[in-house]
Amino acid sequence: MTDKVKYWSELSEYDYDTALAMMQTGRYLYVGFMCHQTIEKILKAYFNSKDNDPTPFTHSLAYLAKKANIYESLPDQFKDFIDVLEPLNIEARYPSHKEQLMKSLTKERCQSILDNTRKLKIWIIEKL
Repeated sequence: MTDKVKYWSELSEYDYDTALAMMQTGRYLYVGFMCHQTIEKILKAYFNSKDNDPTPFTHSLAYLAKKANIYESLPDQFKDFIDVLEPLNIEARYPSHKEQLMKSLTKERCQSILDNTRKLKIWIIEKL
């Protein structure tokens, strides 16, 4: 494992642990945000495992997956999940409709996001 892959993988794991901590404390707005960060960073690890180019400077999960040449091999459930995670990055950082977003991020929905994040992260790690 290269230093870059290790770096991004460790950050991804840290962010996932942070998402779990946010879930335990009921800070649901940040569960989605940290799950997005988890997948963003594991995709950057995957990119670095396949390419020597500089890591793309983007938060777009679909773009990262495509640049890493992994998007087409993602099962449809994970492509759909990326679409769920994508807006949580911006909405958590700049919550123009914070109340509406908070209502949509129920405990049950956040648990589902956490579960799917774990599954997608594991799937990507197995491809490293």
